[in-house]
Amino acid sequence: MRYAIRASFFDFASQPEQASQASQASQHARYLEEGLLLINQGKIDALIEWKNRDQFPEWQDYTFYDLRDKLIMPGFVDTHIHFPQIGMVGSWGEQLLEWLEEYTFPAESEYHDTAFAERMASTFLDQCLENGTTSALIFGSVHQGSTDALFAAAEQREMRIIAGKVMMDRFVPQALCEEVSESYQQTKQLIERWHNKGRLHYALTPRFAPTSTPALLSVVSQLKREYPDVWIQTHLSENPQEIAWVKELFPEHPHYLGVYHHYGLTGPKSVFAHCLHLEESEWQCLAQTHSSISFCPTSNLFLGSGLFNLRKAHQHKVKIGMGTDIGAGTSFSLLRTLSEAYKVQQLQQYSLSVAEAYYHATLGGAASLSLDDKIGSFMPGKEADFIVIDLAVTPLQKLRQSRCRDIWEKLFVLMTLGDERNIRQTWVNGRCAFQRHESLA
Repeated sequence: MRYAIRASFFDFASQPEQASQASQASQHARYLEEGLLLINQGKIDALIEWKNRDQFPEWQDYTFYDLRDKLIMPGFVDTHIHFPQIGMVGSWGEQLLEWLEEYTFPAESEYHDTAFAERMASTFLDQCLENGTTSALIFGSVHQGSTDALFAAAEQREMRIIAGKVMMDRFVPQALCEEVSESYQQTKQLIERWHNKGRLHYALTPRFAPTSTPALLSVVSQLKREYPDVWIQTHLSENPQEIAWVKELFPEHPHYLGVYHHYGLTGPKSVFAHCLHLEESEWQCLAQTHSSISFCPTSNLFLGSGLFNLRKAHQHKVKIGMGTDIGAGTSFSLLRTLSEAYKVQQLQQYSLSVAEAYYHATLGGAASLSLDDKIGSFMPGKEADFIVIDLAVTPLQKLRQSRCRDIWEKLFVLMTLGDERNIRQTWVNGRCAFQRHESLA
């Protein structure tokens, strides 16, 4: 359980004091061309320059790996992803509301079968690890058994996840529609069984306002009061038709976010996915309540939903994490997701820097989930979740990397040309949980 790894390292040794300073992430970045990472019982002991290794003579008693030709960075943090949608990724031709009816609800209906859910949970989490994702905020299905299966599979892999059973009681097929009392009881049981068990946490998960009656939202609010340290995750302002629908269903509230805020569902552990068409007062509410946003560029483009305004988030000091949003998103890879994020910002005349991009996928993502005291960097005492990266696994990558002048160019090429093939190993809680080849030593 004690390892010493020699390699190149990239992380953020500190983080911006305010979310509005994320664009200045390069000032907090740390790159060691030759470093030594010391891991003890799943925690980071130290990250030091290789030339200073004699300051820690005990490293020679650790199991040693020489990975000089590899780059190691903290594991990726996916702040919005749907477990029961893995089987419908790449479904053609619809926008959000039609896509839910045509593809999503039928796919999620399959998860009433717990044995099926158990098989899919293993596939889902293995895909996360293969793509370098070590922590995630995850939507389950409406079924209690499938959520148990997800947590059990994550516990087996020692992953730090936050997840929850979807709650919804209207405008969905009968097979997915809950009674409010049933939703309350099953969610309560899941919280008691899994929340804060090892590296597992629970998130109250109302799908979105249209599928939630006021009675259901009141129950979510009640559960938050009963268990104040749980997270909340839902969708917000993804699609213009969705927003218009919310205004019809909840005319007494000032805007879409106002529905959630009325029920006490905003706050430091509340994460709202998408947020593409917010009113100014909604931005202000997110900032004042210290809520977070999950930026999901791949799914936003795939469903034609819109372009996320990252500059606006900075102006309002709102924390941001990156989300693959499987299955509207088309890849588990946060490298591919960052590539799409860069393009989305280019369309709005904002040049997303390399440092800011990787910050949002690692330490910034952890901060958006209130987990930055545990994961996201190589600071001593943090959990040893990290990925071993080969910067050049294709002929084009090899050519392009050979022409890079510094680490920033190398990381940008990785972000724009890279994918899961670049992830050589994924370590979780101080052990190797995924390995693309038999040996790296």
